[in-house]
Amino acid sequence: MFATNGIVTLTTDFGVQDGYVAAMKGIMLGINPQLTLVDIAHDIAAHDIMEGAFILRNVAQSFPPGTVHLAVVDPGVGSQRKPIAMKYRNQLFVGPDNGLFSLVLAGQSAERVVELDQPRFWRQESVSATFHGRDIFAPVAARLATGLSLSSAGTPTDSMRSLHWALPISDDQGIQGWVVHIDRFGNCITNIERQHFDRQRRDRDFKCYAGSSIIAANSVTYSDVDPGEATVLFNSQDHLEIAIHQGSAANLLGIRKGAPVNILFLDEKT
Repeated sequence: MFATNGIVTLTTDFGVQDGYVAAMKGIMLGINPQLTLVDIAHDIAAHDIMEGAFILRNVAQSFPPGTVHLAVVDPGVGSQRKPIAMKYRNQLFVGPDNGLFSLVLAGQSAERVVELDQPRFWRQESVSATFHGRDIFAPVAARLATGLSLSSAGTPTDSMRSLHWALPISDDQGIQGWVVHIDRFGNCITNIERQHFDRQRRDRDFKCYAGSSIIAANSVTYSDVDPGEATVLFNSQDHLEIAIHQGSAANLLGIRKGAPVNILFLDEKT
């Protein structure tokens, strides 16, 4: 028996200036004014499913069991892509079947997936072909958070679309990864995870080649280097990150999302 906690999170590429997020919240509060609505992010780059998947994966694990995660990065809205909801690790996820939940699953299978094909749980006014976030996903998420069972919300399905997360390439001399996200501080977050890095490093010194720079400094936190100095560190999600203390690594080092990052391991310490 799945017990919800009345929390619904929202992750979208809508921004906040056009009122789309507010419309979704209004629909949900109309169904249950007692819901707790938590914004994860609304400034996902337009149509960037992978960025939405990355942000959702990093944050969802911080919420308690019974949370409903509503995610809408949906460039295929109105097409044949399915609206779905899934249960995974005692949380529910609602959104389009376009790979948005791939990183949450991390190669595992959802405990249950349903296609949201029950119009009685949608917005009762006419459903827009261009705003399923308001008309399908928001009302279903609110009803799930209020006690609607997943089995009642839709028809079970065994298929879900997946996105393929680029993995680093490594050998004894180093690792090549890519920048997968740039946060508002200009920190450049790569797909190189701490466990992989430590396994390849074997306690050797290294240099990081990224953008226009070669970075030799590595630290535990930003303030381990002087203001304006670049460093490499592992962030709170254990991803290798290129940062400048009190500055934007993206701007000052000429790094963009998707840019290659090369780690060269030096001679082993003696």
